[in-house]
Amino acid sequence: MRNLAIHPLKNIVFFICISLIYFACTNEQKQTTKYTKEIALQQETNTGESLINPEGKTIQERFNTPKAYTRVPLDKKHFGSYLRKLPLKAFNSKVKYFDGSDKYNNNVYISVIDMEIGTRDLQQCADAVMRLRGEFLFKQKRLNDIHFTFLSDGKPRYFKKYAKGDHSYKKFRRYMNYIFAYANTASLRKELAKVKHIQDIQVGDVFIQQGNPYGHAVIVVDVAKNAQGENIFMIAQSYMPAQETQILVNNQNETISPWYKAKEGTLRTPEWTFESSDLRRFKD
Repeated sequence: MRNLAIHPLKNIVFFICISLIYFACTNEQKQTTKYTKEIALQQETNTGESLINPEGKTIQERFNTPKAYTRVPLDKKHFGSYLRKLPLKAFNSKVKYFDGSDKYNNNVYISVIDMEIGTRDLQQCADAVMRLRGEFLFKQKRLNDIHFTFLSDGKPRYFKKYAKGDHSYKKFRRYMNYIFAYANTASLRKELAKVKHIQDIQVGDVFIQQGNPYGHAVIVVDVAKNAQGENIFMIAQSYMPAQETQILVNNQNETISPWYKAKEGTLRTPEWTFESSDLRRFKD
């Protein structure tokens, strides 16, 4: 049997090399994250203001539109109006996993939606989309419209039937956890209607891939347009393991980040790559 003992001097050299690599990577990550935030704060809007307002409490208040773009008008009862008013945690807050630990921000997100996600590994990507849709419908008192499809049999489960007369928010949250356990990107994708052209993108639309074995989904939380009719949009996601929903940065175009240009072809987000043909919409 070969002697696996290592000379003490080699141990010391090995330890020093590993330490240097670790601190170099850590410093690079910190510098990259800081660089992205500095760029965001220097971007200018139509009025010469920063694209990011750190003091803003909602998506609409914190993120201004880039120069030459204005937000697409929405009816106050539109799903998109609800999304634009989602509350955000303090600027620079870290995303929390379901167990309370932090998700390090390695150029992934710029803000965190202030919404509890429970203490179980349930509210992942498609679940976060369904949660936002469900919360909107519950707030609108459209209880009959709250339903999501199970993967196992392709049939919807309705909140009203599950609630058995108890229409409290506590019961609604239990219903959503019930949905999270038996629905995923594949089942949600089948529920949604295909959007033929990305230039028709709306707030509340979803980029979704069912994948094999895993897929991913991000939700459009804002849309703006310029005089030429070109759209830009902002997206949010949860991920695996279950984590707070976060507003994604645009590493492909830092001059307008966190906005993305709506164009045919590939959409590269910090943790997933979609195609414009992956765009879907909830059926009202």
